[in-house]
Amino acid sequence: MKVLVPVDGSKCSMRALGFGADFAKRFDATLDVVHFTDSPGSDTERLKGKVEEVLEAEGLQTETEVIGDVRLDNLKASDQVGKDILELVEDRDYDHVVMGHHGTGRIGKFLLGSAANTVSKSGKVPTTIVP
Repeated sequence: MKVLVPVDGSKCSMRALGFGADFAKRFDATLDVVHFTDSPGSDTERLKGKVEEVLEAEGLQTETEVIGDVRLDNLKASDQVGKDILELVEDRDYDHVVMGHHGTGRIGKFLLGSAANTVSKSGKVPTTIVP
């Protein structure tokens, strides 16, 4: 089983990551963490640190890019993050998506709230939305 958790550094996405890590452990699944960035100046290193903290709290060993059975990607986002996530689900054959119900910032809350809605309503893959 392959599980995808899109994160943006918000508290909501970090809660989703914790849930996704626990879910992946329980079902012996591979966990991929993806960060869609809308600007080249995004603080990717800080986000990697947050991701590693959450995963370590869940008892998973971490490395820089590959974290045991966890992969962390930083991808360029379009203006439709939900569609970006669905394309990734299809391209990489994910079995489940775990994501927060909204993201950060004035645009982030709209985009990722919209993204959660887009992904969950697609019916392409089971989706868990974490508040």
